Amino acid sequence: MTPADIEAAAARIQPFVRRTPTLEMEARAFGSLARLTLKLELLQHAGSFKPRGAFNRILSADPVPEAGVIAASGGNHGAAVAYAARQLGHRAEIFVPEPTPDVKVDRLRRYGARVVLIGASYAEAWVASQARARETGALEVHAYDQPEVVAGQGTLAREFEQQCAGLDTVFVAVGGGGLVGGVAAWFAGRVKVIAVEPERCPTLYSAIRDGAPVDVEVGGIAADSLGARRIGSIAFDLAQRYVDSIVLVSDEEIRQSQRALWESVRILAEPGAAAALAGLRSGKYQIASGERVGVIVCGGNTDPAKFAA
Repeated sequence: MTPADIEAAAARIQPFVRRTPTLEMEARAFGSLARLTLKLELLQHAGSFKPRGAFNRILSADPVPEAGVIAASGGNHGAAVAYAARQLGHRAEIFVPEPTPDVKVDRLRRYGARVVLIGASYAEAWVASQARARETGALEVHAYDQPEVVAGQGTLAREFEQQCAGLDTVFVAVGGGGLVGGVAAWFAGRVKVIAVEPERCPTLYSAIRDGAPVDVEVGGIAADSLGARRIGSIAFDLAQRYVDSIVLVSDEEIRQSQRALWESVRILAEPGAAAALAGLRSGKYQIASGERVGVIVCGGNTDPAKFAA
């Protein structure tokens, strides 16, 4: 995976995705010494960064099978695939774990996808989707471990750098690794990449510790979006080369960062999207005074009623 792959993806998907805004924060925002800029990717189509990879994967296929596309997802990826398929005129079948929040399942159906609720985790839904793909011949769109998907997610970093020149450091949440892989591939060591994971979904941390991707137990409030059982092989390879540090955050730190985003800038982020800010606010990475820091707020698919509770 190279910046050239990401440049090609950006040209391919440009007519179909939003150039999401950034927000430059005031001095000492969120208690940080950083010169802080938020990348508001929760304003992307389908409410997360995921359409970038979905569009790139589908548009790279020649041709898309008659059966359309198929994916397994904790929710956000499925919504992105369903949205992209509808925009491009293809059928979509999405397999999601049974605990997926209703707000995400409802959105899949509104985008016209056939939804199959199965299993307790993303991994179980993925196995079921693979069996279905073999049966129908549909194009598989993996949530995070396909080159076209990772390159598509990397377009976010390319766009962020265009909008915010001189970044020193970027904080990015990690689930299966599609986003952190794409971000790392784009910056390729020019900008520090800080990967942030929930303590209860430590896929990249465990892989780096053990020297290879390994299965981990997943749980916690961000599991619906960051709850991959194993880091993707593409992301692992890129992280070994280009990720500077991994920060683990607790569920409570994520909740507090969700609240901070709402109280400070009226951004209603889902737990997985608040994880990157939680990594910054945790103090586990030492920010230098005046360091130019970007935080990717990667998704907004949460139930406001549950957040208020």
